[in-house]
Amino acid sequence: MANLFDTPAMAAGYASSRPELHPRIIERVREHLGLASLLDSALDVGCGAGLSTRALEMIAQHCVGVDPSAAMIKQASSVAPEAAFLVGSAEALPVPLGSIDIITAAGSLNFATMSLFYPEALRVLRPAGILVIYDFSEGSRFRNSASLERWYQEFLSRYPSPPDFGQQISPETLRSCDHGFRLSDHEYFDIGLILTPDLYLDYVMTETNVAQALADGVPTEQIRNWCAKTLESVYQGEAHEVMFQGYIAYLDQINSLPG
Repeated sequence: MANLFDTPAMAAGYASSRPELHPRIIERVREHLGLASLLDSALDVGCGAGLSTRALEMIAQHCVGVDPSAAMIKQASSVAPEAAFLVGSAEALPVPLGSIDIITAAGSLNFATMSLFYPEALRVLRPAGILVIYDFSEGSRFRNSASLERWYQEFLSRYPSPPDFGQQISPETLRSCDHGFRLSDHEYFDIGLILTPDLYLDYVMTETNVAQALADGVPTEQIRNWCAKTLESVYQGEAHEVMFQGYIAYLDQINSLPG
């Protein structure tokens, strides 16, 4: 999956056209953890083009993003110039022992080997450090209309997602974690963003099924033109609130728990 996105074009799309959900989510994390001041350090695992790392600046003084894609890391430095970015994997984090207060992973662990990631997370976290895993769905519905849902199904039918979509990760699967962490809490959310037709078109061009179609040799303009033409009747020239559903899971280190 990482190879689908390890191109300059997809990295540029991620840097400029992904929905601005991360700040809304990190604000929820700040409230949940009761952070009255900035943490010292945060690590974003699978940072992509850096949007999720930039959001971490809301809660930490020093932010580091790690991603296996060199193309994404190249974009990330301009998206979040105050952060540090490194090419690396979830299974071998290029971060010193006991240097991190909070690790976040935003929809990036589906293709990681979790039995190798958890020991690495324990290694780099400080004793009271916490692991926060979150993810959100594709933006495939309007708040008050089913028209976008119907369009999105046609979009997926025309440009299918990759057959191997990785392992499922959710609060339910994380509850059975037995690698030094314990799921301490979780929440589900439904966040709406107002997107114009042009913004939505740019966004869907960064989706996984488009990356697969491009890898299969479908020209970018062919995909974009089809989306633009068929979205006209859905959007009817007006901005709409697009809904994104997701979860946030909080995992504590077992050894740091009282008793």
